[in-house]
Amino acid sequence: MALLDWISSDTGVRADGDKVFLRPPRAVDYAVWSDLRRRSRAFLQPWEPTWPTDDLSRAAFRRRLTAYQRDMDLGVGYAFLTFRRDDKELVGGITLSNVRRGVAQMGTVGYWAGEPYAGRGYTLDAVRALSTFAFSRLGLHRLEAACLPENEPSRRLLLRAGFELEGRAGAYLKINGDWRDHLLFGLVAGAAARRRPGA
Repeated sequence: MALLDWISSDTGVRADGDKVFLRPPRAVDYAVWSDLRRRSRAFLQPWEPTWPTDDLSRAAFRRRLTAYQRDMDLGVGYAFLTFRRDDKELVGGITLSNVRRGVAQMGTVGYWAGEPYAGRGYTLDAVRALSTFAFSRLGLHRLEAACLPENEPSRRLLLRAGFELEGRAGAYLKINGDWRDHLLFGLVAGAAARRRPGA
């Protein structure tokens, strides 16, 4: 699939939840994406890698689109923006990365929410929609996710989405300039199918 298709048309890759829908980012999303990230910077930065100085520039966004397209073409990653269903407002983003096939059949979930939309159930719905996409459409067997031990909202979200706490990894990811411990969570396809609706 050409980059032009990725940035200008619907690729057909989409996931739907109750409150949100997920679709890959496009070039036309730049202004609203950069505005939401800029307004949410202080809220997001404690939980994310250090932002490059040009992170919110149009050129950096184009580089993201190119990387996202490459990952999707290779089947190793899927990046989505999260939109509220009722008015198509951008509320955050979610990724399925490090997709491994063979005997693993697994991938890693990461997500963010704009500060005005945090704590409203949109990200929980996005994680559930992405899980369904990963297990049903991609045929994966297992999903993994991680969060900082002090990030209680993210811990609660993952547990509500059906993930199980599996352990703690020391100096797991470099977050905001420092190597930080993370709590590790996992979800397997069978457990996802048994999830209680509305839990």
